[in-house]
Amino acid sequence: VQLQASGGGLVQAGGSLRLSCTASGYSFSTYIMGWFRQAPGKERRFVAGIDESGGLQYYAGSVQGRLTISRDNAENTVYLQMNSLTPEDTAVYYCAAHKNGWRWVRVLSKYAWWGQGTLVTVSS
Repeated sequence: VQLQASGGGLVQAGGSLRLSCTASGYSFSTYIMGWFRQAPGKERRFVAGIDESGGLQYYAGSVQGRLTISRDNAENTVYLQMNSLTPEDTAVYYCAAHKNGWRWVRVLSKYAWWGQGTLVTVSS
């Protein structure tokens, strides 16, 4: 199983980025996908999750309305569109997968597979 995250970079406050995470080695469309982030010196935290079909999304309160998670099951890829970025969004962003049920979408420990992370830096 591999999850390959990409799309991170340096952006000015107010700007946008789109992260991608491409999966291989498992049946992508049967897994809930999530994005987490870890800022320097802080714990890894839930950002957004999406159900197997893409019909349900769930967001952390701090990103609601600015970040959008989506998926393309034909391409085995999950996306995170990030708009109106602030320096507080600076972190390494990780994609992850689990199939333990939608109730656990925001629970880090339920995710079985993780990507390597992609760094997002937002300058003020």
